[in-house]
Amino acid sequence: MMLPVFLFTGFLDSGKTTFIQSMLDDPGFNEGQRTLVLLCEDGEEELDPSRFSINNVTIQKVSDQSELTQGNMILWGRKAAATRIMIEYNGMWQMNDLFDRLPENWGIAQETMMVDASTIAAYNANMRQLVVDKLTTAELVIFNRVEPEQDRMDLHKLVRGVSRGAQIVYDLTDGTSEEDDIEDPLPFDLNADVVEIADSDYALFYRDLVDEPEKYEGKTVRYKGLCANNVRMPKDTFLAGRHIMTCCEADIAYCPLVCKWDMAKSVKHKGWGIIEGTIHEKFSNIYGRKGPVITVASFEPAEQPEQPVATFY
Repeated sequence: MMLPVFLFTGFLDSGKTTFIQSMLDDPGFNEGQRTLVLLCEDGEEELDPSRFSINNVTIQKVSDQSELTQGNMILWGRKAAATRIMIEYNGMWQMNDLFDRLPENWGIAQETMMVDASTIAAYNANMRQLVVDKLTTAELVIFNRVEPEQDRMDLHKLVRGVSRGAQIVYDLTDGTSEEDDIEDPLPFDLNADVVEIADSDYALFYRDLVDEPEKYEGKTVRYKGLCANNVRMPKDTFLAGRHIMTCCEADIAYCPLVCKWDMAKSVKHKGWGIIEGTIHEKFSNIYGRKGPVITVASFEPAEQPEQPVATFY
């Protein structure tokens, strides 16, 4: 039987424990399922079992990451006769360390990141890699302690700089909650005859294209890219894209698009060029699947841009 895992991430005192408490206090959520709660962080708040709607919860504290092994999780689940799992994850631990250790029959049902709106800017400035690590896989991001008149654009951009799909909710200091309704206009005109991608916008363009390829079907684009070309590629194929940095130098990756052109072999390997062509989603051996393939109409050698590595911010 697959056990659903409700995963809560975020940094110390971001509201994870309070949120878990509210869920277990709610008869609509806590209807009798035997629940194992793994607490991987000691904050100011503690769970109060006397408030739970039903006495069906086993709490297991995990004081060190070394304790969070697949064997221990299986054992804790069996002892609790758990039919579902809740994990309050330590904000200083990497997400993949957890994902790699989850038992095979534990599946993530929902991943929620809790964020203190009053402190997240400092975390993002000093520990951005950890912030991005949590935002990357979060399905729901809840900002706590948001002032009613507070400008939410920076909070919105923080999430959207990493994830376009996560739902965003603001919990206000007056006790109300509001869903994020800020639109994300693209910095280029998708309705133009030729969609011009500025050097500073390649990361956004690439991510949007990968996330919603149907929007770009049949569109003609023009952008500057670093080209890759070697003898193992088909004679009419080269790659053109940019290195993209999500949060730090350690995660920089080359993110190119497959380009089809009769004169592909004339394109210099590791040279820069301005590519104009039409996008169609097709199977490519280079991708190993369907993906965006550009039928090149024109190619011009170009100089390296001022900032060769593209970013989201």
